Amino acid sequence: MIRYSLKCAKDHVFESWFQSASAFENLAVTGMVTCPVCGNADVGKTLMAPAVRSARKDDAPRPLSAPATEQEIALAALRRKVEENSEYVGMNFAAEARRIHDGDAPERAIFGEAKPDEARRLIEDGVPVAPLPFMPVRKTN
Repeated sequence: MIRYSLKCAKDHVFESWFQSASAFENLAVTGMVTCPVCGNADVGKTLMAPAVRSARKDDAPRPLSAPATEQEIALAALRRKVEENSEYVGMNFAAEARRIHDGDAPERAIFGEAKPDEARRLIEDGVPVAPLPFMPVRKTN
């Protein structure tokens, strides 16, 4: 196992464990390594200070960051599936979901962002919506 300090294109820094250096490379190339803050898949390794243990036997071991869990891998897979099979509508999510529900727009899978009060109104009005367990990557021109 190897631990890397990682940084996404938006300068979020985090750590993760990998089975080997080649395992990291394979996961990064396929977009499986994403930033836990913004979901960006443009992630690279950064410099990391080596962990040096004291020679004293009575020192308690330091806790280390946990390796990627099954849940993190499943979450990355879910993100890819949502992004591949639905349309990102950004901050227009509430309005577009309502238009689809009312039959004023073609029925299709969408995802985007909504303010809490907008989401609450959609639910109260019977529009079938659900929160996603990740932040969408904002599309830019």
